[in-house]
Amino acid sequence: MSENKTIPTNASVTEFLNTVDNETRRKDCFVILEKMKEITGKPAVMWGNSIVGFGSYHYKYDSGREGDMLITGFSPRKQNLTLYILDGFDGHQELLKKLGPHKTGKSCLYIKKLSDIDMDILSELISTSFAHFDKKYNT
Repeated sequence: MSENKTIPTNASVTEFLNTVDNETRRKDCFVILEKMKEITGKPAVMWGNSIVGFGSYHYKYDSGREGDMLITGFSPRKQNLTLYILDGFDGHQELLKKLGPHKTGKSCLYIKKLSDIDMDILSELISTSFAHFDKKYNT
């Protein structure tokens, strides 16, 4: 069984974010950093070399594979700012309609820049997802 590459590290979140070349994306990352700290009440931790995460939970699959994963977080990718909304987007369709331009994956929200979206809606998505996963795995 291969080891999970997405694990918490002691790397500096601030130093990592300061390496983001695109100035708008870098500034957006610092806004998201503060927003996620405020919503989760958790410190920001680097997961692997490119994900900023908040909170964690332990998982174990039927296959025997187990590990820890962040509850919510983000990563400044080349094409998009990627936010990890781990409970997925079922039940969030009405919020997503109001968010502004975005794309979604199974548990990823892709946005170009924060100025394009409604920050109150984004905050609600982050908050409800974090609360759901924290309650599901950590109570």
